[in-house]
Amino acid sequence: MATIICGSLAFDTIMNFEGRFSEQILPDQLHILNVSFLVPALRRDFGGCAGNIAYSLKQLGGTPLPMATLGNDGESYLQRLQELGIGTEFVRKVEEIYTAQAMIMTDRDNNQITAFHPGAMMQAHMTRIAARPDVKLGIISPDGRDAMLQHAEQFKAAEIPFVFDPGQGLPMFDGAELTHFVSLASWVTVNDYEGKMLSDRTGLSHAEISRRVRGLVVTLGADGSEVWIDGAKTLVPPVKAEAVVDPTGCGDAYRGGLLYGLEQGWSLERSAELGNRLGSLKIAQRGPQNYHIDRAAVGV
Repeated sequence: MATIICGSLAFDTIMNFEGRFSEQILPDQLHILNVSFLVPALRRDFGGCAGNIAYSLKQLGGTPLPMATLGNDGESYLQRLQELGIGTEFVRKVEEIYTAQAMIMTDRDNNQITAFHPGAMMQAHMTRIAARPDVKLGIISPDGRDAMLQHAEQFKAAEIPFVFDPGQGLPMFDGAELTHFVSLASWVTVNDYEGKMLSDRTGLSHAEISRRVRGLVVTLGADGSEVWIDGAKTLVPPVKAEAVVDPTGCGDAYRGGLLYGLEQGWSLERSAELGNRLGSLKIAQRGPQNYHIDRAAVGV
């Protein structure tokens, strides 16, 4: 079974600030904000939600098919996907623009400030989803606005169940649009902050959202995750990380585990348990695609 992963392929420039943002930003001076952060460590990684989720799912033994767009600087990313054995038939190159770029700065408390240039991602709607006998599952993660809207409709028309994972793209949509996404999706996954925003914009509580889909998953970072089914909440306990090094890509690693469980026909709770294990594994390594999964150790 294959899973179409709609979202971004991006180059991540990751910087570590050794202090705390809260010590550098004066709340009463935000209207004239002018700050500079010294970042002694800097690295460039392969990233983007589609790439990160595909990396996780492939290591677990799944069959990810990223549906994403690269720019004229994206050849190295294309080669990397091929070397990992990840299918690239839905990866399109646009020569006139750059690949999406994320500049991510993390402080000593693992708070993050991100600047994101969408680049080629804004052309992601050019690739369409159609029914295929080998494709049984999908996910819509942060992507170009038009792509997220159109791919949701296309998944529904093709009768492919999918996870709606709006992530950082959630603020692009108003309450009516988000409610429509929920009506099309089979599952919804958000972190706790996004979950509050989703409820505020739609006017729907977590319990109400969960009654409109097969399940709602709310990740809580170090506190594990919540699984909501038919209005009832189950807390899936966290897995303690060996080390807390870099949170970049933890949510995507989690979603790879969630998708693997759904591919296998597991319960949503068991799938979330695997997601927790992968988030814990990833946070101990720098970068979103530099960790390795021992399948036996994580129970697959």
